[in-house]
Amino acid sequence: MKSAILGKKIGMTSVFTENGTQVPVTVIEAGPCTVVNLRTIDRDGYKAVQIGYGEVRENKLNKPNKGYFAKQGVDPVKMLKEFRDPVNQYEIGQELTVGQFIVGDKVNVVATSKGRGFQGVMKRHHFGGVGMGTHGQSDRQRHPGSIGSSSYPSRVFKGMRMAGRMGGKRISIRNIQVFDILPERNIILLKGSIPGPNNSVIQIVKL
Repeated sequence: MKSAILGKKIGMTSVFTENGTQVPVTVIEAGPCTVVNLRTIDRDGYKAVQIGYGEVRENKLNKPNKGYFAKQGVDPVKMLKEFRDPVNQYEIGQELTVGQFIVGDKVNVVATSKGRGFQGVMKRHHFGGVGMGTHGQSDRQRHPGSIGSSSYPSRVFKGMRMAGRMGGKRISIRNIQVFDILPERNIILLKGSIPGPNNSVIQIVKL
């Protein structure tokens, strides 16, 4: 891990290049983040950097968290995240900004997809539906159909695609290009779309 930062998804837009090509981009307000702690092999058994993101009032913290931030000598933050095997040298209290990235970098993005709730097979798995409305199918157009196999094996196989909870999962996307950086506004533009709703927390890691 060369560089990492946490940010908030603002939304999507499109920008035009010098030759007139329209490029879709995702706008992310990344950082500033604070280095809260450093994990070492001698003390913790692994090497990592712990960074914090987001402002939080002190009266929102419980006593253990208050004591932790006081011990580290940093201001309280809303979210903590560890990134293992850092290549760069960090110090506790150091501020991380979008300045550690440059235009053209390839980064990995981790986000949580939008929660869709309980959905049927057509929306969740793109089934085509039963159809055949002229053959007695008056109310089964969006149903999954048969799911079992007669007397053998007399059960439903594990992993059968059925209706269920959709979305709200951790998703990683690799090799997203950094299209532009606005350091004065803590904004980074990533080419293409990123999972998750607006205002959701995004992890950006340069390997």
